[in-house]
Amino acid sequence: MSQYNSESVRTVLFDLDGTLVDTAPDLAAALSKTLQEEGLQLPPYSLVRSEASYGGKALITLGFGTDESDARFEYRRQRFLKHYADNLCTDSQLFAGMKEVLDEIENSNRNWGVVTNKPSFLTDPLMAALGLADRAACIVSGDTTARSKPDPMPMLHACTLAGSAGQQCVYVGDAQRDIEAGRRAGMHTLAARFGYLRPGDNPDDWGADKVIELPQDIIHWLREHD
Repeated sequence: MSQYNSESVRTVLFDLDGTLVDTAPDLAAALSKTLQEEGLQLPPYSLVRSEASYGGKALITLGFGTDESDARFEYRRQRFLKHYADNLCTDSQLFAGMKEVLDEIENSNRNWGVVTNKPSFLTDPLMAALGLADRAACIVSGDTTARSKPDPMPMLHACTLAGSAGQQCVYVGDAQRDIEAGRRAGMHTLAARFGYLRPGDNPDDWGADKVIELPQDIIHWLREHD
């Protein structure tokens, strides 16, 4: 049984790329290096940013215009991952206002964590480089559990690690699968319009409890759910 009042929100869980941390600059740099190896140029940054939440496969598809049936697809993906891992936190940083959000969470006797589909060999060093690893109550990566978002399994695992029941958590994400995963785990959900939205994405249609425009909106929402 949770130690917290069942009516209160006591844990804030974040998607990583495009929600907690602006990782698109380093992802774009890694994709650019991968493309340059074959004499190709990086697509417009706005397109790279919109795919940044969806991982290496999506970025390779964007950059090379091919899918996984291409014989060189996996080789290119591995080259991309190598470039990215070597320069994981050159320009990545918390979204503006997110430092204040984390401080507010901790100062209000709540805890916070990360649930991401990013693999742990990238998630863990990134969180450490940003000085966030020791502050997080949980870090659940795409390979931590047998299934990843939109399945609720990693969300429920995060609940266990953070010491809260699903209804005592709010999940903040910038993709429809984030909101689906949070809802399936019985959590409150906030859709981040400031994140890496694809053309045509409409967070208002995802079924979140609220669509937020800025990280600071999380603070206002939490104060309404003490």
